[in-house]
Amino acid sequence: MATQLKEFATNLVAVVEPDTSAVMVAQLMRRHHIGALVVVDALDKNKPVGIVTDRDLVLELMAEGLDPAVFTAGDIMSVDLVKAQPEMDAMDAVLLMKKYRLRRLVIVDKAGNLAGIVTIEDVLGLLTHELAELAGDLGSARDRETREQVMKQTA
Repeated sequence: MATQLKEFATNLVAVVEPDTSAVMVAQLMRRHHIGALVVVDALDKNKPVGIVTDRDLVLELMAEGLDPAVFTAGDIMSVDLVKAQPEMDAMDAVLLMKKYRLRRLVIVDKAGNLAGIVTIEDVLGLLTHELAELAGDLGSARDRETREQVMKQTA
């Protein structure tokens, strides 16, 4: 499976600036049915500076009983972004996700500009597709072998 991230990752990424309220972050996640927003530099909206997830909202604010109206994406975002390149092989991305125990990787181009995001669900979809194709190919080979054996027996 030599598939590059740019072939299946999402290139339309929901972003917020660091000063976006945590309430707005939660509302955007709900509106777009997503579990994370990439936080971009307020002056250069192409530069990712962090990521905020639904888990961040729950563990950093809700579980602590803090008022989400007072906090911003910048207050709760993860700043240690693990970044991937669009040309990265999907299996290398899986290894990176495993190493850092991540559900998503932010994809940046060579200039460090936001180019996309890949989630564990994206990877699972790709693997499911690859396994389905393999199963189909194996089934076709088995059927061909069966036909050949029948032809030999009747000849």
